[in-house]
Amino acid sequence: MADITTLRTPAETGLSKLFEVRRLKLPGSAIAREEAFRFFEATGLPHRRVEAFKYSDLRAALREAAPPAEAPTPEAARNAVMKAEGFATIEAARLTFVNGHLVPALSDLGAMPEGVEVTPLVEALTNGHPLTEQFTPVAQARENPIFQLNIAFMADGALIRVAAGAKVERPLHLRFVGTGAEAFSTATRILVVLEEGAELTLFESHEGPDGVAYQPNDALDAVIADGATLRHTRLNREGREAIALSTLSVKLGAKAHLETVNVVAGAAFSRHQLYLLFAGEDATATVNGATMLGNGQLGDSTLLADHAATGGFSREQFKTVIDGEATGVFQGKIIVEQAAQKTDGKMKSDCLLLSDEGQMMNKPELEIFADDVACGHGATCGALDDDLLFYLMARGLPRGEAEGLLVQAFLGEAIEAISHEGAREAMIAVVENWLAARR
Repeated sequence: MADITTLRTPAETGLSKLFEVRRLKLPGSAIAREEAFRFFEATGLPHRRVEAFKYSDLRAALREAAPPAEAPTPEAARNAVMKAEGFATIEAARLTFVNGHLVPALSDLGAMPEGVEVTPLVEALTNGHPLTEQFTPVAQARENPIFQLNIAFMADGALIRVAAGAKVERPLHLRFVGTGAEAFSTATRILVVLEEGAELTLFESHEGPDGVAYQPNDALDAVIADGATLRHTRLNREGREAIALSTLSVKLGAKAHLETVNVVAGAAFSRHQLYLLFAGEDATATVNGATMLGNGQLGDSTLLADHAATGGFSREQFKTVIDGEATGVFQGKIIVEQAAQKTDGKMKSDCLLLSDEGQMMNKPELEIFADDVACGHGATCGALDDDLLFYLMARGLPRGEAEGLLVQAFLGEAIEAISHEGAREAMIAVVENWLAARR
């Protein structure tokens, strides 16, 4: 029998070469990186024949592997941050990453709120920090080639511990900024551990240059102990040519609470993956997304919520607005394990089409092994209501402004879940700016 040779794309070949050059230069366990990359090599870049990537063909989108970005010069870092927006006007303690590297001079490492301890990832991996054992809190993430690529190439990031009982009033802002004229890639890893009864508000912003096909692949792990609360708002304002990949993995203890809202207004190709594990009884989560796409963009939100304990409560609501020839993707699955009786989980994806050329792919799923549950899912897709448009225009509003008000109301349902007033207003401003650029 003849041997079968799997053809590899230029990007896959390039990633193999880059890994061989860098694997021994990166901090931490070379064995763990090797295992992660061998997993990726066995699967390759995911494509439309892989069910989880049926609507988001990464193999076709990623033509070449960009080299990992080097640490920026102090001047380049300062200039890049000066242009950054996101949550810039909100009072917060900041950790600044430029081209995937932590910049201490632009971070508040020495001025963290009481109860918050931050360890740079390079230091943690080099010294074998005990918290690194809590990486990848949701097992299903290990089956994902994008996540495994992050493990193989992760170069910088941070470990954030919030002490038991600490009610941190000042938000923490993870600011990721890309800069440069040539294509580059980044792989950052953040671990957030909230001890019992702790509370933290966390902002995450991702921005970069237009006209550069850079490739960020970021991962954030969160472990929320019993009775702890994490409020998380994430903004994707990557450059128009970027291929942006991100993974959020969260494990919730008993009576733990998660609030996470992902707002997407950037990148040519973006995929945000969420893995939630309801490990403790009566854990709750509000998971929302607001996505604005145009100019041929593809935006993918993929969610897996695993209810493994009794009394879990989850609400997932994703809103997508599509203009021009853009493509939106939502894939969501709620799993209710046999032990997770009394689970209440609802998931919905709504899409607003502003053009005839746009398309939306919805795939909500339920996988239930318990019999005492209240679960449901749904998806809708449609155009603006002509009657509402006529009503607004009949009262003197130009068509563009009338459409803008309806779009803001549509996306507002998802953004209203942001409990921090300043962050909520900042995300409303992102919507307004997107609408202004559309006109």
